[in-house]
Amino acid sequence: MMNSIGLKQPFMLKAIGICATSLVFLFISCKRQLSHSDTRPPNILFIMSDDHAVNAISCYGSRLSDIVPTPNIDRIAREGMRLENCFCTNSICVPSRATILTGKYSHKNGVYTLSDALDPDQQNVVKILKQGGYQTSMIGKWHLHKEPSGFDYWNVLPGQGRYFNPVMTDHDSIIRTYNGYSADVITNLTIEWINNRDKEKPFFLMCHFKAPHEPWEYPDRLKDYLTDVEIPEPESLWEDKSHRSAGSREYGFTIETMAKRQVRENYHSEGAQDFEGLKTKEVRKKTYEIFLKRYLRTITAVDQNVGRLLNYLDENNLMDNTVIIYTSDQGYFLGEHNYIDKRWMYEESLRIPFLVRYPPDIKAGRVNDNIVINTDFAPTFLDYAGLNIPDDMQGRSFRVILKGETPADWRNSMYYRYWMHTTRPAHYGIRTKKYKLIFFYGLPLDMTGASKEPTKIGWELYDLEKDPKELKNVYNDQEYNEVIIELKKELLKKKQELGDTDEKYLELLNIQQEYF
Repeated sequence: MMNSIGLKQPFMLKAIGICATSLVFLFISCKRQLSHSDTRPPNILFIMSDDHAVNAISCYGSRLSDIVPTPNIDRIAREGMRLENCFCTNSICVPSRATILTGKYSHKNGVYTLSDALDPDQQNVVKILKQGGYQTSMIGKWHLHKEPSGFDYWNVLPGQGRYFNPVMTDHDSIIRTYNGYSADVITNLTIEWINNRDKEKPFFLMCHFKAPHEPWEYPDRLKDYLTDVEIPEPESLWEDKSHRSAGSREYGFTIETMAKRQVRENYHSEGAQDFEGLKTKEVRKKTYEIFLKRYLRTITAVDQNVGRLLNYLDENNLMDNTVIIYTSDQGYFLGEHNYIDKRWMYEESLRIPFLVRYPPDIKAGRVNDNIVINTDFAPTFLDYAGLNIPDDMQGRSFRVILKGETPADWRNSMYYRYWMHTTRPAHYGIRTKKYKLIFFYGLPLDMTGASKEPTKIGWELYDLEKDPKELKNVYNDQEYNEVIIELKKELLKKKQELGDTDEKYLELLNIQQEYF
């Protein structure tokens, strides 16, 4: 018997059976591929700038937001989450970077000051990710003195590096000079690496910009940007520091200090600045304007390059399976309290931006005010990778917070310590959502690179609900006596829990016994 197209029925049935079997195998194969895709851990792109203040990112809504928008960095927040209370534990470049990699405070990872190196043999999050199947890469500013370890590929600036035509050293110890502006070069190399990666593995990539670190050099395309714009001043630019303790009010890197440097230095071929005949207030105003415009031009260059990275991920269908993070190693003073630089426990230095996008976990447009610290970064990377978090990491994954849930036992306070003791005295303290208590002990101890002379001792307390700009030290106000007692207890408890007991520093223990 023949059917209408001339095939014998048994043959046709056999053919149908073969086709059906093939379709089943194809379905199973596709399901396996989908299952593999669904269960494969995400890529992680960690973008970090150096000294990027929260007040210079427009989605944080500072006085500068309308003057200098950062639309590309803001996009990460708009399509993900912005953390309001993310803090560093030691506000200075080298220690902060070591903390991010190790998940440990300075007293545990051994990197206290700018002069200390991170031991390459020490465990770090990148080594664990690599062992767990990730392809790992580090491109840009490393600044930890010894060669990176744990990375399949790295190409880094030596030390601080330079803004133009940067020299970089890669994992094969090949030294090259790249033509162009550093942020552009670092972005080019980042895109090139992603494009040439092993696509069978998830990747962990650290893209670290030098900008906006001093001396705030910007590309020629931005030389006229902000020329005719008046930069809003912070209220605390003119702060009377008499409310401060003796432990802080006489110290710091001020706008006037910068003015002296600008007289003798030539930034971006602008020529040395002339302050001859100007009064103190006029010097401060002029220096502030010059400083902010230089700084904000470098921020704009960073934002442009973040846009390039996001566009590349868009075009290559990588946006939704990549955890994209933008942050900084610490905060930075933009004239607040008449300061530049960092190191202090005051809010502008302590607080760091943290913006993250990952649609499978994070709903768009979320804002969170839980206290998160940079020791938490490494555990969070490992959580996303589905890998075990070592017991000796002092941080904690906040992935569940990014999903919109706050664990009942999440921290209510954070501990900070600045060890280096230079023009900013050594101090430690505790911050809750409502208060900040700082103890300026003013001793160099045995820190490398520290000044040898002790400074004055002092306590400061700030009521952050009433005084978010920290313009009134209320430590000596009797109405806060009970608050101070409780905060001191919490501070000592934190030190004990974290293992920062100062037991080898007898002089400091004596001071603590007297002042606590």
